[in-house]
Amino acid sequence: MSEVEATVGEVSGGEVSAVAAEKVSARHYTFLVFLTILNVMNFVDRQLLSSFSNFIVPDLGLTNTQYGLLTGLVFICFYAFMGLFMGVLADTVHRPRLVAAGLLLWSVLTAASGAARGFASLALPRMFIGVGESVLTPTSMSMLSDRFPASKLGFASGFYYMGVPIGVAISLLVAGYLGPAIGWRNCFYALGVIGIVLAVVMAFIKETPRRHHQEAEEKGEAVAKQSIGQIASTLFKALGQSPALCYTIAGGVAIHFVLGAAAFDQLWFVQERGFERAHIAQMSGWIGAAGGVLGILAGGYGSDWWQENMKTGRPMFLFWTLILLMPLGLVYRMVDPSSVLFWAGIFFGFFQLGIFYGPTFSTIQELAPPQIRSTAVAFYLLTLNFVGLGIGITASGFFIDMMMEAGVSEPYTKVLIGFTVLSASAIPLFYLAGKYFHRDRDKLAANA
Repeated sequence: MSEVEATVGEVSGGEVSAVAAEKVSARHYTFLVFLTILNVMNFVDRQLLSSFSNFIVPDLGLTNTQYGLLTGLVFICFYAFMGLFMGVLADTVHRPRLVAAGLLLWSVLTAASGAARGFASLALPRMFIGVGESVLTPTSMSMLSDRFPASKLGFASGFYYMGVPIGVAISLLVAGYLGPAIGWRNCFYALGVIGIVLAVVMAFIKETPRRHHQEAEEKGEAVAKQSIGQIASTLFKALGQSPALCYTIAGGVAIHFVLGAAAFDQLWFVQERGFERAHIAQMSGWIGAAGGVLGILAGGYGSDWWQENMKTGRPMFLFWTLILLMPLGLVYRMVDPSSVLFWAGIFFGFFQLGIFYGPTFSTIQELAPPQIRSTAVAFYLLTLNFVGLGIGITASGFFIDMMMEAGVSEPYTKVLIGFTVLSASAIPLFYLAGKYFHRDRDKLAANA
């Protein structure tokens, strides 16, 4: 594995110093690509249940409420709360080995999900898949912030989060092409095996030197190991002192209301828009890959440019982006599926998903004290998933079943429109975050 270590591992403190000097080694970009591949696997495995919804729901006899629980609270409760614990761990332990352990766990449980015979036997592995997947992002964001300077952090965060739209798109393509050919169960088994192989590779990668440790050593200062209580105290102090940090977190939660409801998109396409299940999975997969990747690039490069050249932070870039995109997210739910606006809505829905991640995660990294970056990202993920996705997915399933029982026409459409409107509350929140960003970042630097 020495070749892997030489390619993607950290081998000297001098290279991290080069990062601090705004020069990024090719080795760091290679490591970024590898982490992005892991994030693709993360979201392929996570989204398989949604992508195969038109196969799994009738096969296992699930109600919309049960499906909402499996994609919502059953998964998210463990994912979100364990993510906070994993973020604290990532600030104190060997990070690549922590990622390897999480990847191994979620891959084994993804394979086990393929053997499910009903709600209960699928709920059990879904719970603990969340424990494994909760490791990846807080730990990865922490390592990337030690390898990339602030001026390139939007790009690095955005590139890493290219794993979201690509992973979602690949899961749809797997459902559309491989599902009819080999069955949904065999797809779960195969992806579990791939993840186990990647976990073995990750276990042999060297740790990335922590930048704030190196800076302290250069000044001749000792870095004390933090207790869990000290980490928690630093986090809540940072939240209390930075309105921009709080508004960014709240804006992300608001965006995730509609992202949660979108777990029902494939069911909506088939049951209320008349598509064949494999065909629409294929179409939305290809469109989603293109829209998501372009969104990631636009969010990474665009928000970096915005922050360097405007008087407001990256969240203000999202404020203007959402003002332009949100109306289309409403209109395409109501137009005929043969309309250009319908297909444009699918494309820009993935584009909006992609553009969101780079600016918000880089903002969290810049506004959080360096010694708790993993914890801050984990706390952000806790709120995104438990509040945003948890409410969006679980409440959607409940309301859809309730409307169906009441005989309401097009319940999927009505619920999806409702959560799109609710997510529009992110617009003023990102405006306020962008307005206060530079002031809060300067205050953090002065306190440090």
